[in-house]
Amino acid sequence: MNAATPEDGKGDGAGMETGTAREWTPDAARLTEWLAGIIPGFRGPIRLERISGGQSNPTFRLFSPGNDLVLRSKPAGPTLPSAHAVDREYRVLSALAGTAVPVPPVRGLCTDESVIGTVFYVMDLVPGRVLWDPRLPGFPREERAAIFDSLNETIAAIHSLDPAAVGLGDYGRSGAYAERQVARWTKQYRASETVPNPAMDWLIDWLPQNLPPEAPTRLVHGDYRLDNVLIHPSEPRVVAVLDWELSTLGDPMADFAYHMMSWRLTPELFRGLAGTDFAATGIPDEPAYLSRYLERTGLPRSGHWEFYLVLSMFRITAIMQGIAKRALDGTASNADAAEIGAKARPTAELAMALARQIGGR
Repeated sequence: MNAATPEDGKGDGAGMETGTAREWTPDAARLTEWLAGIIPGFRGPIRLERISGGQSNPTFRLFSPGNDLVLRSKPAGPTLPSAHAVDREYRVLSALAGTAVPVPPVRGLCTDESVIGTVFYVMDLVPGRVLWDPRLPGFPREERAAIFDSLNETIAAIHSLDPAAVGLGDYGRSGAYAERQVARWTKQYRASETVPNPAMDWLIDWLPQNLPPEAPTRLVHGDYRLDNVLIHPSEPRVVAVLDWELSTLGDPMADFAYHMMSWRLTPELFRGLAGTDFAATGIPDEPAYLSRYLERTGLPRSGHWEFYLVLSMFRITAIMQGIAKRALDGTASNADAAEIGAKARPTAELAMALARQIGGR
């Protein structure tokens, strides 16, 4: 398989990385020389500042006398062949320029690892806020409503695109997306299994027997949530969608369900909204948010919505288990890795409970 076209989002996702050193910093001199070759008039000195948050590709704010940029790279050192695919991120950001999907302008991709020791790309810095808690504490009711409406509008814009029309017709495989997702995350889970999890064993049997019908193929982000977008510095709207590492072609309802999984998870499990007083906070409840998305995309209401939610919970459980395995092996880079891994069992049990409500074979 071509390394530039990983199948259905290889890598970890959910903002959780494969466990690499945090202290690596690009070589400023070589980087300055490379930037001067792609940006007219660029000059040093430059200063790099690591942007914290998540556990994915190392990301740096790059200060220079005339430009404020962001550098995003693969981790230094060994990684899985198709994980941390920053070349795919660069391609999709380039393709989306000028569309209704807000993305940062990109400046260049460097595949020559001799420059800073790994593959990277550079994009313009887009001023904005990263908000981590989807309950949006401290925000007025009307601003919460507006931020969620903008989130909804933006993912609807992603799923309304014709991939071929923006040069992404070959960005992934068409068809059987849910089936391939089940197979992929089953394999990922089995490879990182450390303790018995009966709910995951049950789901591994149930999911392939209850797959939904084929859906239209669209561009999918793969990890769309509040902390993977930038909110305008002072206005309640999305100004840039970030972290396209897991993007591919696939089923838009599966992508939207992964985004909407927050409505079913508690804050303790994974930045969830379960238990929120939606009327009081201004955050739309699940039926209202789903209905608005369907209106915007023109997609039909699926009779398999709960299946997609089960699949989403199954996927994030596999991701959490991967974090648990790396914590056990001593290779996880995030200090919270063991705590994240411990959430795999209750998340799988929540998915199994929902699947049993659905029934099926």
